Amino acid sequence: MAQLKSSFKNMVLVLSGIALFAATTLASVYEFTKAPIEASKVAKQQHAIKEVLPAFDHLSRPLKIADGNENMVVYKAFDATNQFVGAAVETSSNNGFAGKIVIMVGFDKSGNIVNYSVLEQKETPGLGTRMVEWFKTNKGKQSIIGKNPATTNLTVSKDGGDIDAITASTISSRAFLFTVHNAYKAFTSNKNEVVASINDSIKSNSIQ
Repeated sequence: MAQLKSSFKNMVLVLSGIALFAATTLASVYEFTKAPIEASKVAKQQHAIKEVLPAFDHLSRPLKIADGNENMVVYKAFDATNQFVGAAVETSSNNGFAGKIVIMVGFDKSGNIVNYSVLEQKETPGLGTRMVEWFKTNKGKQSIIGKNPATTNLTVSKDGGDIDAITASTISSRAFLFTVHNAYKAFTSNKNEVVASINDSIKSNSIQ
């Protein structure tokens, strides 16, 4: 077989072929993994909702809220008699030390923080990553559990607030507490909404 002559045209053809093959392969891998990744994300989200809320029977349809550059989702929770018991709010901040932080925060009907779950973060291992447990650990002024943002200054002590920052991770701590503050804003702006009908809190949306 005759060997291709080395030329600019041949080089372009070969490189174009390689690029096309790589793009096709990556697209195939993406399509193959997209569904499992999405299913895992939904499962993690539903587990977080259960983890952060007080006992409940069913949820309302998700309510999406835009506040500047931040997007939030509110899940209102009801008991078996359709009485409001609290809400879970998914919110985020792009101001983490390593980028985006996404958390789920649960409030009881009075606005007290029941619990939180970190859904996404890329903070420094051993430092910012400690947010997963730091702010629910009953030590010093770390924990935000049981606190109400209406009466507690949920900013770090260094900024005059009531919460101890993660050791050597002030930026991560500020970003985390910012998301909690936004979650509370979303909660208070929607907790008194009148449910239009019983269909807005469908038992089929209940997380078992």
